[in-house]
Amino acid sequence: MKKALIITYYWPPSGGSGVQRWLKFVKYLRDFGWEPIVYTPENPENPEVDNSLLKDIPQNIIILKYPIWEPYNFYKKFTGKRKSQQINTGFLSENKKPKLLEGIAIWIRGNFFIPDARKYWIKPSVKFLENYLIKNHVDVIISTGPPHSMHLIAYHLKKKLNINWIADFRDPWTNIDFYDQLKLSSRADKKHHKLEHTVLSSADKVIVISNTMAEDMKRLHNRHYEVITNGYDTEDLQATTVKADTKFSIAHIGTMPKTRNPEALWKVLNNLTKEDSQFAYDLEIKLVGKVDYSVTQMLEHYNLSKYLNKINYLPHDQVINIQQQSQILLLLLNDTPNAKMILTGKFFEYMSAQRPILCIGPTDGDAAEILKKTKSGYISGFKDEETLKNNILELYSKYKKGCLLSESIGIERYSRKNLTGELVKCMEQL
Repeated sequence: MKKALIITYYWPPSGGSGVQRWLKFVKYLRDFGWEPIVYTPENPENPEVDNSLLKDIPQNIIILKYPIWEPYNFYKKFTGKRKSQQINTGFLSENKKPKLLEGIAIWIRGNFFIPDARKYWIKPSVKFLENYLIKNHVDVIISTGPPHSMHLIAYHLKKKLNINWIADFRDPWTNIDFYDQLKLSSRADKKHHKLEHTVLSSADKVIVISNTMAEDMKRLHNRHYEVITNGYDTEDLQATTVKADTKFSIAHIGTMPKTRNPEALWKVLNNLTKEDSQFAYDLEIKLVGKVDYSVTQMLEHYNLSKYLNKINYLPHDQVINIQQQSQILLLLLNDTPNAKMILTGKFFEYMSAQRPILCIGPTDGDAAEILKKTKSGYISGFKDEETLKNNILELYSKYKKGCLLSESIGIERYSRKNLTGELVKCMEQL
């Protein structure tokens, strides 16, 4: 059986979106004749812990771990957070407006921790893995980022040992939506781009998660990019029929940063609750996961707080259940210049839940194309209140008639097992 070494920062019991993609690839690789070996930190900074994911790890696989030092204790002390307090990913502030000190900390992060705060794990990891690989043959090394320090570990191993290397980009590097918020100096910006170019020009294959992302990456470095989207795992779905909510529940699963705060939606819902008392009685806004302070403020501004059912982070198996129960699944794309390329893992899980999707984002982006092809739901532009209102009214009418169902077609191609088959084809071309 061929062997693949997978370098990933996120691994169970770490929860959240970053862990899903490679946990599921690892789960199914043996079905295609490949033995996965996972390398991950012994003591990572976990935004969330989700022990329900442990069941997806194949029995008896080798999981290599090495201690990591990260500057988060310094960051917590600097910004006044408790040592036990978790660090939010991206730029999300749940309870208050960001402080001046947090802005300074972001500047330090962008200008001194290049490519990211895991940079201090690169050298010890290269040394540890070089010793391991000299004694233990693998056919391919795969790095997945962000954090992009994982790619630099693989790059140095490629240089030293000349082992085939695949770099998997779950998100862009210098084209990530919050890159401009890092407040980079000219020198730091050049260093980020130089490291990015080194990875893109040195990897034997580069995988990205959407067609638009592939086109965008070509402008950075002109080469071929493999596209393997995120997906859903059929084994995650409830075997028995799940009873739908009695309320007209509009559910968003996952973090909701400022760039995903849909003012058009809050305006439309505010107007509909004023126009129709029955709609107001039926409405439930269900937000599962961390929500930025700006979202909470805007819900209050539009008098929607009384309809809000806020649920903190849940284990993945419970999230799947909520997706199947909710009347409508809300897919919010970041209102940022790279919005067309965004294909979240949540999108594919939404499709598998067989509930209608209400999407707000570019109507000519990758998500819109898949939504239309699979007939999984409705989409409107970021500021298109008229189309959004019509979409909600159509969904509400079906809800009142008891026929609010998803008619998704052709979603099987996005199953995690099928996507693992695509990954294996990519690996076997090396």
